[in-house]
Amino acid sequence: MPLPGYLAPVLLLLVAGGSPGQAWAPGPCRSPSEAVCNFACDCLDCSDEAWCDALPGYRGAAPRGAPFACDFEQDACGWQDISTSGYRWLRDRAGAVLEGPGPHADHTRGTDLGWYMAAGARRGKEASVASLRSPVLRQAAPTCELRLWFLAASGGVAELQLALTHGAETLALWQSSGPWRSGWQALAVTTGRIPGPFRVTISATRNATHRGTVALDDVEFWDCALPRPQASCPRGQHHCGNQACVEAQHVCDGEDNCGDGSDEDPATCGHFTATDFETGLGLWDRAEGWTRNHSAGGPLRPAWPRRDHSQNSARGAFLTSVAKPGAPAVLSSPEFQASDPYNCSLVFYYYLHGSEAGCLRLLLRTPGPGAPPAPVLLRRRRGELGAAWVRDRVDIRASQPFQILLVGETGPGGVVGLDDLILSNHCRAVPEGSALQSPPPGPRALAPATRPSGLRPQGVCEPGHLSCQDLCVPPEQLCDFQPQCAAGEDERECGTTDFESDSAGGWEDASVGRLQWQRLPARRWGSATGASGAAPGHFLSLQKAWGQLRAPARALTPPLGPSGPRCELHMAYYFHGHPPGFLALAVVERGSREVVWQAPGGSSGSWTVDKVLLGARHRPFRLELVGLLDLDGPGQQGAGVDNVTTRDCSPTVTTGRDQEVSCNFERDECSWHTGHRTDAHWRRVKSHGPGYDHTTGQGFFMLLDPTDPPAQGQGAHLLTGVQVPAAPEECLSFWYHLYGPQIGTLRLALRRDGEQDTWLWSRTGTHGNRWHQAWATLHHGPLPGPKYQLLFEGLRDGYRGTMALDDMAVRPGPCWAPRSCSFEDSACGFSTGGRGLWTRQANASGQALWGPRTDHTTETTQGHYMVVDTSPEALPQGQAASLTSAPHPPLARPSCLTFWYHLSLRSPGALRVHVEEGRRRQVLSLSAPGGRAWRLAGVDLRAERTWRVVFEAVAAGVEDSYVALDDLSLHDGPCARPGSCDFESGLCGWSHLAWPSLGGYSWDWSGAAIPSRYPQPAVDHTLGTQAGHFAFFETGVLGPGGRAAWLRSEPLPATRASCLRFWYHMGFPEHFYRGELRVLLSTARGQLALWGQGGHQRHQWLQAQVEVASPEEFQVVFEATLSGQPVGGPIALDDVEYLAGRPCQQPAPSQGTTAMPVPVPAAVAGALVFLALLGVLGLGARHWLQRGFSRRGTDAATPGFDNILFHADRVTLPASVTSNP
Repeated sequence: MPLPGYLAPVLLLLVAGGSPGQAWAPGPCRSPSEAVCNFACDCLDCSDEAWCDALPGYRGAAPRGAPFACDFEQDACGWQDISTSGYRWLRDRAGAVLEGPGPHADHTRGTDLGWYMAAGARRGKEASVASLRSPVLRQAAPTCELRLWFLAASGGVAELQLALTHGAETLALWQSSGPWRSGWQALAVTTGRIPGPFRVTISATRNATHRGTVALDDVEFWDCALPRPQASCPRGQHHCGNQACVEAQHVCDGEDNCGDGSDEDPATCGHFTATDFETGLGLWDRAEGWTRNHSAGGPLRPAWPRRDHSQNSARGAFLTSVAKPGAPAVLSSPEFQASDPYNCSLVFYYYLHGSEAGCLRLLLRTPGPGAPPAPVLLRRRRGELGAAWVRDRVDIRASQPFQILLVGETGPGGVVGLDDLILSNHCRAVPEGSALQSPPPGPRALAPATRPSGLRPQGVCEPGHLSCQDLCVPPEQLCDFQPQCAAGEDERECGTTDFESDSAGGWEDASVGRLQWQRLPARRWGSATGASGAAPGHFLSLQKAWGQLRAPARALTPPLGPSGPRCELHMAYYFHGHPPGFLALAVVERGSREVVWQAPGGSSGSWTVDKVLLGARHRPFRLELVGLLDLDGPGQQGAGVDNVTTRDCSPTVTTGRDQEVSCNFERDECSWHTGHRTDAHWRRVKSHGPGYDHTTGQGFFMLLDPTDPPAQGQGAHLLTGVQVPAAPEECLSFWYHLYGPQIGTLRLALRRDGEQDTWLWSRTGTHGNRWHQAWATLHHGPLPGPKYQLLFEGLRDGYRGTMALDDMAVRPGPCWAPRSCSFEDSACGFSTGGRGLWTRQANASGQALWGPRTDHTTETTQGHYMVVDTSPEALPQGQAASLTSAPHPPLARPSCLTFWYHLSLRSPGALRVHVEEGRRRQVLSLSAPGGRAWRLAGVDLRAERTWRVVFEAVAAGVEDSYVALDDLSLHDGPCARPGSCDFESGLCGWSHLAWPSLGGYSWDWSGAAIPSRYPQPAVDHTLGTQAGHFAFFETGVLGPGGRAAWLRSEPLPATRASCLRFWYHMGFPEHFYRGELRVLLSTARGQLALWGQGGHQRHQWLQAQVEVASPEEFQVVFEATLSGQPVGGPIALDDVEYLAGRPCQQPAPSQGTTAMPVPVPAAVAGALVFLALLGVLGLGARHWLQRGFSRRGTDAATPGFDNILFHADRVTLPASVTSNP
């Protein structure tokens, strides 16, 4: 199951803290009120944190360092809606509603079974605000970070805001008006040090043009606890006045790390010189382009700081750069005396937010003779670092007087800020009168003495352009994997590097925490050789940093791309760490991060070479190295990267295989490549265990498994390269495999530049444990037609199922008519004749003039079907409207054509079915009165030549009448009787559509000889061998929120007495009889339980028969459910037989059920039957003697059957279900 966050592994270190300092006893523990909900377990059982419900991560004992988190799975965790209008927050889940604009899955589980907080589903009439408030929390540490995931539908909300109320002040920690991306988005904000109680409020604002649909999930508080009191501190740490311990470098750093302020006490920090800009510039009185500002009353810009660092308040002051983009703002220190042999240390807090072009540099200027002609660059931070004040520190050991320059350069829409400049006691200003009088440095003097070579404007090129020879290369052509300069200067600083150059190949550290990426020589790292094993060189290493946050270290390339589908990154890496440490490579694109590689957890610690497929990407994207280690932990933990190269990344480079659409994936992926829509990906895999290919059963195929690795994204793309049409029409054939109780949708699209994707084909839900062939005609038009791509999109519903593709083939000409058609994406090649009276439609808007409210495939208003209006004004009485299929190939064996039809309540006339095989012949006519349900019809077919099927609606001249068709299917073998199936060719007329209100799980179809990831019977019942097939459901997938799975018959006519016979199989571990199979009778008035059986008879086929009676049309439902906690085990069905109008001949004592083993050899069968009967009789006699027999309840109101559910040892009335799920 995927974890929250943009990285698959755990991203953060365990919080370092001491043991509880107060000796309160576990159990009935009473902690002081100020210690309740303070993010720390003052009681040994954490009961002081559990009661407040805001922090369910500590309901009971929790591991040290774990976040206080709420996933809303059990309850709202104490978060309360405080809205004053009808626009409110509610705890909800996607499976609670079939349709709507809200999330299709929560973030925690990634399925429609998970819970979240949501606001809004309907458009409001006036502006309103929905507010969600946390319980009272206490004492947030300076490192405290609030993380959550939110989902805002496009056009859903006008604004989102996260605010913190502390005392009389309310701080807006974050505020945004979009635009909103699709899917769940991560948000992380720092709270800063909050003494005393506080609350967090999340508000959504909507107006008359917005539905206000927004959802929240996985709210977490990280690193919020203050350090605990300890009797003594480890060496090198500071002992606070409250007996807590903090790192020595955190003393006098401008933050209350102890919690009582003792680490910032004037007595301790009197020899430091701090400038907080509350009353002026202090020592830093020479400022060009910098100005003092406050958050309150500041500019209404999204990137503007919401508070200062000193006071963590909107009333506090700070510096911001007011220089125009491209012009630096310079803040100069006084001139300091030489500090050698001591360090002059500067701690400062900076703010870089709103623009990737923002930059802050710290330069050292040494006036006087023999000094460098330009200031020396000591620190540079560039890019988007988020809305947080970040700490840094520089130690300067100078042998001559010096001056510190802080230079800020703003980017478009960005803000560069400074606060809390703290100088150590060895930073001694030159006495007045003896300082060298020099003017403030101008922009030209600010070029550092050492700077990267390569990407700087030269000659007469415009700013941002690169000059090489006679060319001026614009920024959008830099690092695009297509050299413009003869010597390749435009591709030189683009991530490809051995780190021997000072520029590090364009990689730049963007860390804000206690770790950073740093270019180091191998000898400083303790290794005698570099990555190549040759002479010592340089590499990128993970090192300690001065940041206060516990974020992983990040290093980024410049913007890259576009790239081609074969683009790969090769690199050498070293990683040795302990969980939760990690080393990963991510791609940052369009504001989202996708992890594309991660070092194995058990890395040996030696240099290893690996490659990563980056694939086709749009410009701009950036590569990001992300690492996390506990460098103070046990062992020699470390991480490094070297020899980074990119290969085959140019989008213009093509090979012969880029035109290979036909592919069996045995050699490679041909022209097919994975897209990067989300973190879910198609992968080429080899047959193994339950996963087998179609070509040989032992070869390769393309697989989409959302659990390997766990993916949060909803869908994955598999695309071809750009193709040139070879004929006006082409036929694509392929084999697909959709298997699992919660699978989702697989669909195929044709993509052309500048056009919307054309959807050609789709399948939803499980299609059994077997490969199916499908076809789609590609319509290109007259040659030369436009270039195109083919795209398969897999959209998951949960994590219980896989999708697979194999054996793609393209040939000229149109395809044969498909063997199945749901009309979801097209008319499947059906032609409507010259009059065009048949139309393909859905009723999503509710405005359809005629036709059923829902289709049959999805049973929703979004589903499509074919319909014809048979009202007199559209089709006069006696006239016909024809719907003709594309040609079908000859049938090699007798086959069955099934379809679902819907006739209006007012008789529309007749629906006739013809087969054209040289001549037309009628094979079926339907003219029964209509109803509210779709009905199934079947036709047995034989055809030795090419043939077509023609559906003909003959009008009866009745107003408001129609005929509709859906879900056509052609399969081998004769048609099954209504309500009957041996499951050898499929599920016949039985529907396994997943019901969201039951958990969204489906029955499946398989065979004993077919490899499966789920346990299943060793043989079927029909054949008694491994070659046979059956329907089955794995109850182990049912968990919280998953109640049951239904297998439903087609609608059956009213009956006084009919018999339902079937064989069932249950396989559960010893002593775990948790699975249960029930037979329900479903009518328009509700459901009625007819029969039920737990897993007491295991690992054998048993027969049962149930007498059925109903005065109205009904469906038989097989329900697989659990009677206790989830336990893995299959429930299987075979040889279901419905005998209409024929009562059961030999009813068993328990309402006509019998239990007997499979009739294999006669002697064995007889023995098993005898033993089973003895067991049933003995068990029944035992319970009769122990409990007696008592019948509770009365007969059901519905005549014709008894409302009693028989269990193994008692008779009880079933819990009635009054409406469809």
